[in-house]
Amino acid sequence: MQQGKRREWTVSGMDCAACTVKVTRAVERLPGVSDVKVALMAEKLSLDLTPGTTAADEIEGVVRKLGYGIAPRPGDAGLPQAAAAPAEAAASNPCCGGGTCTGGSDHAAGPEDAKGHDHHRHSHDDPADRGKSWYRTAKGRLVLLTGALLVVAWAFEFLAPTGFGAWAFVAACLIGVAPVAQRAWAALRMGQPFTIESLMTIAALGALTIGAAEEAALVVFLFAVGEVLEGVAAGKARDGIRGLAALVPKTALLEEGGTLREVPADSLRIGQTVLVRPGDRIPADGEIVEGISGVDESPVTGESVPVTRGPGDPVFAGAINTEAALRLRVGKAPSDNTIARIIRLVEEAEEARAPTERFIDRFSRWYMPAVVGVAALVILVPPLLFGQDWGTWVYRGLALLLIGCPCALVISVPASIASALSSGARRGLLMKGGAVIEAAAAVERIAFDKTGTLTHGRPRVTDVLPAPGVAEAEMLAVAAAVETGSSHPLAQAILRRAADAGIPALPASQARVMPGRGGEARVDGELAWVASPRHAQGAGGMAPDHAGAAAALESEGKTVVAVYRDARPLGLIALRDEPREDAAEAMRQLRGLGIAPVILTGDNPRTAQAIASGLGIDFRAEMMPEDKLAAIRDLGTGGGVMMIGDGINDAPALKQAGVGVAMGSGTDVALETADAAILRDRLADVPALIRLARATMANIRQNVGIALGLKAVFLVTSVLGITGLWLAILADTGATVLVTLNALRLLRFDPGRIG
Repeated sequence: MQQGKRREWTVSGMDCAACTVKVTRAVERLPGVSDVKVALMAEKLSLDLTPGTTAADEIEGVVRKLGYGIAPRPGDAGLPQAAAAPAEAAASNPCCGGGTCTGGSDHAAGPEDAKGHDHHRHSHDDPADRGKSWYRTAKGRLVLLTGALLVVAWAFEFLAPTGFGAWAFVAACLIGVAPVAQRAWAALRMGQPFTIESLMTIAALGALTIGAAEEAALVVFLFAVGEVLEGVAAGKARDGIRGLAALVPKTALLEEGGTLREVPADSLRIGQTVLVRPGDRIPADGEIVEGISGVDESPVTGESVPVTRGPGDPVFAGAINTEAALRLRVGKAPSDNTIARIIRLVEEAEEARAPTERFIDRFSRWYMPAVVGVAALVILVPPLLFGQDWGTWVYRGLALLLIGCPCALVISVPASIASALSSGARRGLLMKGGAVIEAAAAVERIAFDKTGTLTHGRPRVTDVLPAPGVAEAEMLAVAAAVETGSSHPLAQAILRRAADAGIPALPASQARVMPGRGGEARVDGELAWVASPRHAQGAGGMAPDHAGAAAALESEGKTVVAVYRDARPLGLIALRDEPREDAAEAMRQLRGLGIAPVILTGDNPRTAQAIASGLGIDFRAEMMPEDKLAAIRDLGTGGGVMMIGDGINDAPALKQAGVGVAMGSGTDVALETADAAILRDRLADVPALIRLARATMANIRQNVGIALGLKAVFLVTSVLGITGLWLAILADTGATVLVTLNALRLLRFDPGRIG
């Protein structure tokens, strides 16, 4: 059996979660289609498609029949190069907004255009509508049409002879409901009878049959107004994600052969040199090769204070050069820069649904059929069993149908999640989906790695104690040989000390890391080690008088390593890594949130004690990677646990924790390996991440309350005859708009603010 290829499209016109359900269920019925995912806020449809089964244009046709615009996403692996170009052109064309243009003769023609097929001729929403005023969109035009028809019908009611007004309302209702009925019929043919369009169509036509033509026309108008409001609200929710893409400049000054020329930023290649003038945004991730300047990284990491960067320092695409000209060597392709990866993570995170969202999705699957069943009982039981008036109970049953759409309930979670993801991304806080947000909100304990997390990760050598009869230069040469090639912060500090002293590392081979103990290598044909004093003591690698010296150094908060060859001590090296400036404040904030922080470190107890006591938190020392794993399991028995590490050495513990958070300024590991990432190396962002997660869950509970509360009230009032059709559709639309607007408040939420 052939393996499916991943395909991606941009789908426009989806304003609520019910839209994503329709698209998902319609597409997943097609042969060869599997793992269908539809992201509402990212407007993305992705699926696995087995070659030789369903054609891509057939999938697009199904989506268009439902009334949505669709175009292949630039960079889609299954898209031929010739077809990708129009999509890319459309994405950069302000008249197209990321989709395929619907008119005009000056746009590039794709394969569909060559066949004379208009991508969006039958769509109720066009990508070209993006960014336009509401009255210039397809849905806006429908509102104006239905509103005008209502006005004309009321004019007939008052001015024309008796009877003409009723027919005018019938005409207004039928004309207005026609496009809605068309979409309902398309969904019905694809096995989806319970959609808001089908309920709306039944309610409108049912109202006509019982003589409520004026109210039927008003309901159709209010439905069109509601769709516009939902579209405006959804568009505002998406603006946060779109705003990230706008951070990267469109052009760059490329330097080649001593000359400068302006080129598209997305055409830059790794290794090229670009000039970034003061005030310009940096066009690519890379490294400064010439110049020193302040760089404002707030668009990427949320850090408000510009930082000074010079030759050899990394910089991000989207950051702003504030002071002097910089020459930059491009380090990453445009599709792989920090902004692009953040956008991808935010889009992918939308697909990682929270348990609450999955429950509501399951609930909504039977909720709408149940309401339809109740509406049928309301229509049939009173007239048949109790001789009540048919017209009265048909009217009340139709009102119940309009309450039956679960749009507000279904969107209550994804709208909040999308807003939180976008808000966090703008502040350097990345969480990979709703499940991570929900888990982070429930955290009661946080375990911190020490080196590189609580501390700066840039230790320096403070003391060198050669063993009796051993020269300092010999000891440093052996230590540097063992540590050559290692990326561990302690190894880098030893290598820097040797280099500063002008001592070259001896030739080494067969180097390997001993997790939790140190490292070994064959130096000049003889095994040598740089290891913890405890391990060295057992292997005969400590001079007799060095055990007390090691203990004394450790009591000062220093990390001590022993250097030795085959049972021959060479000496001790002491290093110190200072805690981050905001570490104590971050721990205080965490305790204020009711969270117990703890240090998990492979360092010795005395050094760990020195760090922990200064921060006022607990610690566990001399931990091997498997010990950290066991500690995370142990901490997890008492409630939710989060692990904060560097994303490399602590990978097992990060994976074991309920939420693994990697610290690091946009590194691949920090962005790809953990459940969440803090882009700026600030410990104060850890409590900020918790606050954002908790605020999101509170927002979700508010949304669910709004949605269910309004539904419950109007279900009862509709059955009792207190509210009618037009109030029912207003309640349904109003609930969806209220829920979305409430979720949008998270875009302005500042998780760094205490209290």
